[in-house]
Amino acid sequence: MTAPLRLGTRRSALALAQSQMVADAVAAASGREVELVPIVSEGDVNRASLSQLGGRGVFANGLREALAAGRCDFLVHSLKDLPTAQPEGLVIAATPPREDARDVVVTRDGTPLHALEAGARVGTGSPRRIAQALRHNPRLDIHDIRGNVDSRLARVRDGELDAVILAAAGISRLGGELGGLRAEALGLAEWPTAPGQGSLAVETRADIGADTLAALATLDDEATRAAITAERTVLSVLDAGCHAPVGTHASIADGDLRLRAVVYALDGAHRIGIDRTVRVEPVRAEPVRADPGYARETGSGNGADAADDGGLIARAARIGREAARRLLERGAADLVPRESTT
Repeated sequence: MTAPLRLGTRRSALALAQSQMVADAVAAASGREVELVPIVSEGDVNRASLSQLGGRGVFANGLREALAAGRCDFLVHSLKDLPTAQPEGLVIAATPPREDARDVVVTRDGTPLHALEAGARVGTGSPRRIAQALRHNPRLDIHDIRGNVDSRLARVRDGELDAVILAAAGISRLGGELGGLRAEALGLAEWPTAPGQGSLAVETRADIGADTLAALATLDDEATRAAITAERTVLSVLDAGCHAPVGTHASIADGDLRLRAVVYALDGAHRIGIDRTVRVEPVRAEPVRADPGYARETGSGNGADAADDGGLIARAARIGREAARRLLERGAADLVPRESTT
């Protein structure tokens, strides 16, 4: 009897929910049972502010150590929590189709963020969201909070906070139930979110069996991988951590890749942004591998690691690099905290 595949995941309700979605898809593709292996990450036990934890991979390092040690066969990450540097020996085997990349503001009565009264207590631990919220409404009283989705919503429901800012995808993956609270979706043009927000990353060892790698690769969506490659390249070139006050969003429509990237001062008083639209089609069907951090299989479930002139992922990376270069020319380095490890 073939042994089950082991999927390493954080223990939160959201992590377990999205990991189970991936487990079901991999089981269908591979014909093998997939069991969840809950793992505690540093970010789950260290209650320090995200601004203090920075971009050191606190939500990923423990899982990656378990994967490298052979305690599981693959991982599911929220891509926005992953450092941009890929560890040696590990590969991103798939980025499934992206869900809603927007942030939402959740309140008791549906009051929009810009209309909240002076002193309204708004909870978020993200430096980017803090900067964006203060830019939209400088009268707010920002509370630096941590915790799972349910506990954050409870703080609004109980009156401790007037609003919280959350990822729309996280709420959706937990079933979308707000328990009587109201959500305001924030448009990506004015409120770009964290690089990779709304996306998952399926990670495995580079030496994993070919059958397992092929099964994981069936989950990959090339348009999603291209978009997040552009976004995360901006972050990497800026030398900023994954919790820096940087908002990016990319998408592909009608053969064009559109990228918006904004760097914020921590207090929201200043920002530097750029918008780019670049034609990315037609692309070559079989681009050449260059980045060892991305797995590639031939066929429809490809791993999108191209780096030749014609590859979609290579084009996305170049667009991200050019956007970051222009941001730096305009003074972005003076706004964004730098990280030695991204």
